[in-house]
Amino acid sequence: MTYCVGLLLKAGIVLLSDTRTNAGLDNIATFRKMFTFVAPGERVIAIMTAGSLSVTQTTLARLSDAVENPESDEHSSILKAPSMLKVAEMIGATLSEVRAEISDKMDRMKQSASASLIVAGQRKGGPMRMFLVYPEGNFIEATEDTPYLQIGEHKYGKPILDRVITPETSLVDAEKAVLLSMDSTLRSNLSVGMPLDLAVIEAGGLEIAKSRRIEAEDEGFSRMSRAWSDALRDAFQRIDPA
Repeated sequence: MTYCVGLLLKAGIVLLSDTRTNAGLDNIATFRKMFTFVAPGERVIAIMTAGSLSVTQTTLARLSDAVENPESDEHSSILKAPSMLKVAEMIGATLSEVRAEISDKMDRMKQSASASLIVAGQRKGGPMRMFLVYPEGNFIEATEDTPYLQIGEHKYGKPILDRVITPETSLVDAEKAVLLSMDSTLRSNLSVGMPLDLAVIEAGGLEIAKSRRIEAEDEGFSRMSRAWSDALRDAFQRIDPA
């Protein structure tokens, strides 16, 4: 499985994904689930994936091929699309097409051909936007009322986001929030695992302002995890019974 989370804030976009993919307790592998496409000064797009590897990898391969094709245009390359809405539509159509092609083969093997994506970014002159793209190719968009999106094993990391994230949250606090959201998920679900990939896009920056791979032995993440556990235990002890 996986866990990916994206925050859409006034200050920018914060994205975090794990890298664990497994087909059983004795078959655990690591695959990158965050991919970025950048035309410096023009646009930046990030995609996070969850679900069938055959579907997500084929989808990303086709999107990448279109970007690298010198004959591509605004209808085929996400780096030339006229808006982030059009980017989401193009990615959704590609995902749906790939899923349909692979579905019959996977069904015969009794394996899932389902996948979902988080797509986020900004083009020059346009607003930052973030979408959750479903396996069928349709999508929903993050809003001020719900400024974050999740895919994969999202239930363990959702409570902290509900309590602390607003559109006004700073990028520093947002980075802390997604890491603690992931920490809660790591503790509760063995199908989500290290290392983690973190990316930050500043509003109007049109580039990846920060990109970080967090390994299992990362001292900063371990220190944050311990501090969060201590804070929760301390708060629990100080709350009077109902």
